[in-house]
Amino acid sequence: MFSPKQRKVLTWWRSSSPERERQAIICDGAVRSGKTLCTGLSFFCWAMSAFHRKNFALCGKTIVSVRRNLLEELLPLLENMGFRCEHKVSRNILKVRLGGHSNTFYLFGGKDEGSAALIQGITLAGALLDEVALMPRSFVEQTVARCSVTGSKLWFSCNPESPAHWFYREWILKAEEKKALRLRFTMADNPGLSQEVLERYRTMFEGTFYRRFVLGEWVAAEGRVYDFFDDSYTEYLKDLLRPLGVCDLNAPFNAGELEGAGEALDGVEGALEELLRESSLATAESWGLERMARLFVRRPAAGTPRALGAALAALLRIGGDSFTLEAINDTIAGCGIEASVEELGVGIVEVSFPGVAGVPENFEQIKRIVEDILPPHLDIQYFFWFLTWEGLERKFSCWQDIEDQKLSWKELEAMVYGSGPKKPG
Repeated sequence: MFSPKQRKVLTWWRSSSPERERQAIICDGAVRSGKTLCTGLSFFCWAMSAFHRKNFALCGKTIVSVRRNLLEELLPLLENMGFRCEHKVSRNILKVRLGGHSNTFYLFGGKDEGSAALIQGITLAGALLDEVALMPRSFVEQTVARCSVTGSKLWFSCNPESPAHWFYREWILKAEEKKALRLRFTMADNPGLSQEVLERYRTMFEGTFYRRFVLGEWVAAEGRVYDFFDDSYTEYLKDLLRPLGVCDLNAPFNAGELEGAGEALDGVEGALEELLRESSLATAESWGLERMARLFVRRPAAGTPRALGAALAALLRIGGDSFTLEAINDTIAGCGIEASVEELGVGIVEVSFPGVAGVPENFEQIKRIVEDILPPHLDIQYFFWFLTWEGLERKFSCWQDIEDQKLSWKELEAMVYGSGPKKPG
């Protein structure tokens, strides 16, 4: 059973809805009000009914939070409704099929300013940003910019923060200007909560947090955020802060100022964690990889942070003798090219492209890079493979079996040959 507000979230995009021309929906308000489940269900129903073979983004503070807060509850529900979901955890991809439609949903984490680089370059037909108020503005704006397919729409959900927050000022206050439908939720909008649970939440919070998390209001943290602060607790906090030397503890202050000092310290801790992460090739995810890449004459042609990290690692493995077969393959991998070089005989090498059917995209550019790397005295032969009837007959008993898979041509090639067929002879 859904409340009227939840039903509006589920149906606003339908052709019969008066809100169908909106370009986004914003669901903000109280915790446990059913925002996340409804926005997720609505997003998938819209995407699978409106598009075929398109890309979408599922965004959270981290990829772990996307899986825990959104997909853990949503996927079983979708599968019960007839959706076919294939979650490729290692690649942070969710492939979904419904009827004759198939789409790909990419999982992204917007935890810091460097996260915007992770989503850059992809073309999207829509995006869902769960807990958007916890994400940096650069990541959100980059995600919005990626939604360039005709008919694309945006789904936002969050709990309230301060009214000075950029998302409140730029999206909630300007909802009409941005053609967004804004729905503010309270706990009463979730019919799944019993009166006992509602009462427990009402008595659990006080002050600012009660207004934000129970009433769903965007209010500033002024004065005493915690009504239980007394003089003894204040002295205890002073004792904790005094060794840090971050503020004048002899001056009068209130809980709001203390919260501000704590947020500043949290920011310093976060910056140090980011610096430590980006300084190591094994853990770098954004600007650390870019700075390492600039150390080389030719920047690796990698499209994702994971591919760039692998390419840089390959380049760093190259030793003094750069003309060994192993070093040549490392150099090619370090340039972001998925190719393999093998010796066929004295002075003859073969360049193949495992996992790529036919001639790779941008082959002329790839060829120039490969031939810059290989010693000039070598005779270079290129090997390409193509999907054949023989390969199909080994995998399928009849053409109907192929049609039943509902695969794209590239997906069919990957199913038949995987990393490529065995070479003759």
